[in-house]
Amino acid sequence: MDQHMDQQSSAAAEVEIRAARARSNQAIAAHDLDAIAREWMVDVHVVTASGVGGSGIEANRQFLTRQFERRPDTCYVRTPLDVQVFAAWQVASERGEWVGTWTEPDGAMRLSGTYQAQWRCIEGRWLIQGELFVPLGCEGGAYCVRHP
Repeated sequence: MDQHMDQQSSAAAEVEIRAARARSNQAIAAHDLDAIAREWMVDVHVVTASGVGGSGIEANRQFLTRQFERRPDTCYVRTPLDVQVFAAWQVASERGEWVGTWTEPDGAMRLSGTYQAQWRCIEGRWLIQGELFVPLGCEGGAYCVRHP
């Protein structure tokens, strides 16, 4: 692949990845577990802000199901700041900021930080292979003063 084609495919991949992230944010806001899972690889690995790790679609679906049941107003928004694509290997890096909001028994809270995601192009579709969420700020009640 020549350099010009590589740049074109990288630019197109970045657009697709940003669109997939937007779909994922919309699915989380709607608590639509099927739509969330459509953006993941089968063996997706997620490390949450509290340090809990889950491997595979089913483990991560169960984690979100419990969270949505326990906190019905849960919402996470991930905002990509940088997407870089290595077209030759069909892999990409997404770095950004995230915000999580929900209500605890002692009131509303907002948890925020940075994240890193790895994407792979599988059969022409960009899917999340792994995500790591690092908490850097918390506003709210008791949740913010102790590690969950």
